[in-house]
Amino acid sequence: MGYKTHLAIDIGASNGRFILGWIEDGKLHIEEMHRFPNGMKQIDGQLCWDIDALFAEILTGLKKCAKAGRAPVSVGIDTWGVDFVLLDNDGNLIGPAVAYRDNRTAGMDKEVGKYISDSELYNRAGIQKMLINTIYQLMAIKSITPQYFDKAANFLFMPDYLHYKLCGVKKNEYTIASTSGLLNAKTKTWDEDIISMCGFPRDIFGEIVPAGTVLGGFTEEIKNAAGFDCTVIMPPSHDTASAFLAVPTKSENSVYISSGTWSLMGVELSDPITTEASRVANFTNEGGYEYRYRYLKNIAGLWLIQSVHKEIGNEISYTDLVALAQDSECDSIFDVNDDRFTAPENMVYEIREACRECGQDEPQSLGDLARCIFRSLAFSYAQTKESLHDLTGTNYDCVNIIGGGSQNDYLNLLTSEACGLPVFAGPTEGTALGNITSQMIASGVLPDLEAARKIIRNSFGIREIKG
Repeated sequence: MGYKTHLAIDIGASNGRFILGWIEDGKLHIEEMHRFPNGMKQIDGQLCWDIDALFAEILTGLKKCAKAGRAPVSVGIDTWGVDFVLLDNDGNLIGPAVAYRDNRTAGMDKEVGKYISDSELYNRAGIQKMLINTIYQLMAIKSITPQYFDKAANFLFMPDYLHYKLCGVKKNEYTIASTSGLLNAKTKTWDEDIISMCGFPRDIFGEIVPAGTVLGGFTEEIKNAAGFDCTVIMPPSHDTASAFLAVPTKSENSVYISSGTWSLMGVELSDPITTEASRVANFTNEGGYEYRYRYLKNIAGLWLIQSVHKEIGNEISYTDLVALAQDSECDSIFDVNDDRFTAPENMVYEIREACRECGQDEPQSLGDLARCIFRSLAFSYAQTKESLHDLTGTNYDCVNIIGGGSQNDYLNLLTSEACGLPVFAGPTEGTALGNITSQMIASGVLPDLEAARKIIRNSFGIREIKG
């Protein structure tokens, strides 16, 4: 091909993708090289990630690139936030890679509250209170399996660990660390007081480095297995941070939605907002590229429809599912952020119960359930937009939706109607594009963030939807 390629390994909660990117004739081009399923499984009574299987898929994808003659010059990995592993002195895993939806964190907010109040924790870390947060997972380890801390030498988030497996270098990347509840939002470093008050071992938390940090080449083992060498570059390794980097908006007053298993809705700010009003509204200040702040709310996104689809509609395509929703006349809505939807045994039952408890009609058919979910998401987006206005004092003029959910023009239309703003949908592979262009900036192929967003905007079709 003649063009240098950069590889984004984008791993979400349901699948992973290998996306090659390169610049040709002034435009950014991408090609999918490998795709594989991901998901949580029960291991010794806990919901866990099969991290060995994940890394095996990474090796498979690298071999595919080599076999196709498309070995990249650099690679970076992004994943979901908050989850982590502990390593011993020999670099071996201590215990399974427990997933954020596991119930081990039940009641752990109260345990943390014995050492630091919700208000003080938010003032320091600026992170939305959710039981999935790293701080509550670590408190679960302290409470249930404290022997893990006795053996631990290193704490690495999921992409940190996968990078380490490729190149042998252990670092904590800033954007993924910012999801933990252990990072000081203002200093952008580990908050020594939070760690000390909670009684976590300080020496396991390593150096925090910014997105774009070059870690080095493959280890000899990986080089031999893959069939080539490659430079490992840490992208914004929290997938939402990579997605926000790729938003091709022309407006400074745009609201972003990264739409996938979760809907992450918010704006970019130069300073965090850690006021009490922000805490009560449950907004989060997560780290972004070049130490920007992603001021946003985590909204239970397509996880809802994915779960319903799996339970009762597995034989129907998502396209047909959307069509069924459009034909439905169900007008019920529910609070998509209720904890009952985090990891229910039966999502359909919980949705129907939530509607019944609010005095609304229970959605019966698959189409009713889908319409109910989409309308409830759009309603949550509209509420979040109003909260953003109140907390930032900014009048927003459009909504940019990126990620897999941006393909759902029915949900896009409902969002536009609910928010009273035009929606700009796309690109679909926003996370991978942010990952790739961050590598290009670090490699000198692109000069800066502005150039990255410009080439994304000029290379991919963005659809405008008005309600």
